[in-house]
Amino acid sequence: MKGIKVYALLLMLSITAIAVKAQDIIVISEGNFVRGTIQGTDFSTVMLKNDDGNISPYKAKDIKEFLWNGETYVSKPIVIKKRMELRFFKVVERGAVNLYSIGGNGAAEQPQEKRRRIQPSVGIGGGTGGFGGFGGGVGITIGGGRNRDDDQPRAVAPTAYFIERFGTGPMVELPVNGGNSEGKNQQIKNVLLQKLINDEDLAERIKTTETFDAKLIKAYVAAYNEMHK
Repeated sequence: MKGIKVYALLLMLSITAIAVKAQDIIVISEGNFVRGTIQGTDFSTVMLKNDDGNISPYKAKDIKEFLWNGETYVSKPIVIKKRMELRFFKVVERGAVNLYSIGGNGAAEQPQEKRRRIQPSVGIGGGTGGFGGFGGGVGITIGGGRNRDDDQPRAVAPTAYFIERFGTGPMVELPVNGGNSEGKNQQIKNVLLQKLINDEDLAERIKTTETFDAKLIKAYVAAYNEMHK
């Protein structure tokens, strides 16, 4: 009995050590995944640092999704310059209606080092892609600790939001950024009323809303999914 308890304890410690060492996951397909430490993404490619220290790129067209710092990013089709391509979208809300975001800071946060050492780092290129400037390259460079540029704020792509309800066509962009206007607010209102159906109380709240932001849209979708589980 004592031997069984010791074995169970060692097994639990081993599992915990693996989880701490490699907390991020790349899901290539159902039941096929790899663990490591994600270094960053430009939403077209995600960079994974393996246990041996090597960095491997995974393109959106080649994998299903990845889990990074507790957040899920899924590969979804999107039309860019009249071409259907695949990009990674962060799952904001999931249920009867899904809410995704793309953009923002895709670089991994690096802890401040106590001493100078050589390590690989990921550079995210903004690019000139057809969708909000996405599509830039991901470059691996060898750097030695912090420098003066590390203290400068890095430019990040604006965050765009998309809503999806299966059976009602492709996901639709919600024009949250770029300042509020009567036209944009009406467009968001129309899309929400089309996707968040069969909920009269929520529909009335949406109709009387004058301005929308990402936080409010997330709250509406979360409330709808809670009522339609």
